[in-house]
Amino acid sequence: MMKLLNHLLHVGSTDGNNGATADQEHELLVAVGALFLEMGRIDGTFSEKETAQVIGLLTQKYGLARKDIDALIAEADRALKESVDLWQFARVINDHFSNAEKEKLIERLWRVVYVDGKMDQYEHYLMNKLSHLLRLSHQQLIDAKLKVLHGDRN
Repeated sequence: MMKLLNHLLHVGSTDGNNGATADQEHELLVAVGALFLEMGRIDGTFSEKETAQVIGLLTQKYGLARKDIDALIAEADRALKESVDLWQFARVINDHFSNAEKEKLIERLWRVVYVDGKMDQYEHYLMNKLSHLLRLSHQQLIDAKLKVLHGDRN
């Protein structure tokens, strides 16, 4: 889990943690996990393909072990149930991610959307909402989508 924290929080500071405390680092992990869960569930189901995609992203792109992923997903699920909206998660991400890191996150969210080969109206709505909450332009949203649709594996 520490590898993930270091990876997520390397921006904006020479000490590698952007001045974040352990509590803030944990809050960031939960925020990222919550967005993945919300995207997977927005259409009313969280399919096996979507679950595998989220686990794969957390493993391959963030370096988490399976036991850490299970704990993160459980905590993100609790946080989503207690939340009023997604702003609390976006705020944490905005406080700690660079613009480029937020673009990567949006790209990874598109991977969850398109794991089944299609996008429904609820996924479309949520992607637009998240791009606004994360202070990304429409062009950044579309560029990330096109990367996913054209098979860029970053």
